[in-house]
Amino acid sequence: MKAKNKNLVSLEDLITQEYGTIGTSSRDDFEAGYDDFKIGVLIQQARKEKGLTQEQLAEKVGTSKGNISKIENNAKDVRFSTIKKIIEIGLGGHLDLSIKF
Repeated sequence: MKAKNKNLVSLEDLITQEYGTIGTSSRDDFEAGYDDFKIGVLIQQARKEKGLTQEQLAEKVGTSKGNISKIENNAKDVRFSTIKKIIEIGLGGHLDLSIKF
């Protein structure tokens, strides 16, 4: 049986150590940044699954390749309407939102 490495911590514990507990401003900032990152990655994965280049996707939604690249690479302050247009018009998908408490 392998011995446990006592120096290992869970991802949740590591995030708490670095950014504080849930509900603190530094943790909230981290979580918001992670959500921005996640949206970009999801769009990039969907674009690739559809076999589209950034340029092709940009053309479908009436924006620039540079804008698509910024969104996929975690650009801040992207308008909700732009995200929705990319998902629905450019990728033929449906944006599903929820509010959790």
